[in-house]
Amino acid sequence: MSEVPIAGESIRLGQFLKLANAIDSGADAKALLADGEVTVNGEPETRRRRQLVRGDRVAVRGAELTVS
Repeated sequence: MSEVPIAGESIRLGQFLKLANAIDSGADAKALLADGEVTVNGEPETRRRRQLVRGDRVAVRGAELTVS
């Protein structure tokens, strides 16, 4: 599990995936979310604009990322 630090109190899921280098562009995020390949705190997530806060866990492409 990798910790990815954010600057503010929260971050949108699409931005977080780019920050964590899990995707190259917003279009990649849209495709992954539409295919059900992203979970947040163990639940499938389809909203690119979902707000994440410190402690949230994101799983994508076999990687587990924690917002820190």
